Amino acid sequence: MSADLLHPAFNDQVLDSQRVFRAALKALAEPGLTQQLIPIQALEPLAPASYALCLSLLDGDTRLWLAPAFDTPTVRANLAFHCGCPIVDERESADFALLGVQELVDLSGFFTGSERFPDQSCTLLVQLDALGDGAALSWSGPGILGQREVSLPVPAAFWQQRAARNDFPRGLDLFFAADQSLIGLPRSTRIAVSIEEVA
Repeated sequence: MSADLLHPAFNDQVLDSQRVFRAALKALAEPGLTQQLIPIQALEPLAPASYALCLSLLDGDTRLWLAPAFDTPTVRANLAFHCGCPIVDERESADFALLGVQELVDLSGFFTGSERFPDQSCTLLVQLDALGDGAALSWSGPGILGQREVSLPVPAAFWQQRAARNDFPRGLDLFFAADQSLIGLPRSTRIAVSIEEVA
């Protein structure tokens, strides 16, 4: 591995990783609410929030699938050095997946857990340009009092893909990251607006 490819990670590996992990847990506990992460240097083409999530959530026991846009020598070198996570070629064997908006139209292959171990499903880390300016949808479910309007800029096909792979307790948990912020979408969250209205 070339040292030229390596970039800084957290200033304080233990404390900063814990801060990001707590923010990630809060994002899933309060779906649709934007959580701010600690400032961290971007690792092109990863946004600061995407890189911070990787540094906090990935380790030697978590298999990662990379979308083609993120599968660069720099990303591979830094994740190997700072996280030690194995990078897999097959979606089916991934514990985490790092996606861009273009991958959201096809979520096939990602493991949604088993009836006995639904928690062993793949977690999707989705990098967006922003966390707003999309079609306003009404979210409801655990962690949401009544309903919450969220406007993620994702294709309408994504909601169809998610619905097709959500058979609670099985399903996919997602983090949406942009700049230094994230929003969580656990499998337990219900999206109220019909797909026809989204399109």
